[in-house]
Amino acid sequence: MKIPSSIWTLLIGIVLTLASLWYGQNHGLLPTAATDEAVLVDGLFNAMMIISTGIFLLVEGILIYSAFKYRRRAGDNQDGPPVEGNVPLEILWTAIPAIIVIGISVYSFDVYNEIGGFDPHAIHEAPMNQESMAMPGSAMAATLSDTPPSTEPNLNQEKSDQAMQDPATAEVRNADQIPQLRNAPGVGIVAPTIGGSPDRAGKPPELRVNVTGLQYAWIFTYPETGITTSEMHVPIGREVQINMTANDVIHAFWVPEFRLKQDAIPGRQSEIRFTPKKAGDYTLICAELCGPYHGAMRASVVVETEEAFDKWQQEQLVASKETLNQAVAVNPADLSPNEFLAPYTKDMGIQPEMLHQIHK
Repeated sequence: MKIPSSIWTLLIGIVLTLASLWYGQNHGLLPTAATDEAVLVDGLFNAMMIISTGIFLLVEGILIYSAFKYRRRAGDNQDGPPVEGNVPLEILWTAIPAIIVIGISVYSFDVYNEIGGFDPHAIHEAPMNQESMAMPGSAMAATLSDTPPSTEPNLNQEKSDQAMQDPATAEVRNADQIPQLRNAPGVGIVAPTIGGSPDRAGKPPELRVNVTGLQYAWIFTYPETGITTSEMHVPIGREVQINMTANDVIHAFWVPEFRLKQDAIPGRQSEIRFTPKKAGDYTLICAELCGPYHGAMRASVVVETEEAFDKWQQEQLVASKETLNQAVAVNPADLSPNEFLAPYTKDMGIQPEMLHQIHK
């Protein structure tokens, strides 16, 4: 009994679909999803993996089948048939990829919006000037040394001033040495921001952490408590807002398990929000080449329960008070700041190179 080609096509389509769906959900290529935002990003990645797997199996299957089916037989020295083209087939394999790309684009936009990356009002902060409209993109990137003049408020300066109101943050940042540049969305110059999700638009975050990047370390300060530390602790279920900048060169805040990455740029106040969902110790990696020791610029990020986070805060406050009392009692006038702070910062995991950068 000969099985009709339509039945074979249907069976092959079912097998390819099931194989693509299974692998797209079980590829194991991503680390643990530790934030609510990571779940959304993983959904997009899995969808693209399903589509990619299906296309790969289909194309490679046809290629292998054709190579075997239409191979040259022994003794066959004739030319192949003169095939000039197939318009319906060409339309089909052009339309299907176009539909797939449009679908992924819409889905990507929705995910980006859900994690707080889209701000439809940002473009109105600075208008497009005539110079930038006439300048090619490459020329603009090469010649534009600063943002164009504007009468709008300097949002970077306002955010920097707000962060510097925290004494702990003011101790580690050198905002007085680096001018805070203006945002200019009209020419593509902005401080990177991933804000709150649409359901939290306009609402303040439940926890703020100021992050300062410098060669080659991260420093975390908590404005509400005045804690300064070299590892970041955040509680499960509370939306965290990271306000970051850099003291020297561009760094990048990247925790793979969070599925979020944001640049820390000198003179600009970057922002990123996320909601931790899974307890664990994760690694913060600088994802921007920042110097010869770039690979060593890492820090620990601890996601823990609310109770554990409160206990950690109390321990940090007690430790800071005891350290301050000891410092006041000793009060050596003949030691440099680096030498004086070394015994205390060693317990916090802060390296001497970091102190040297701060007190430069």
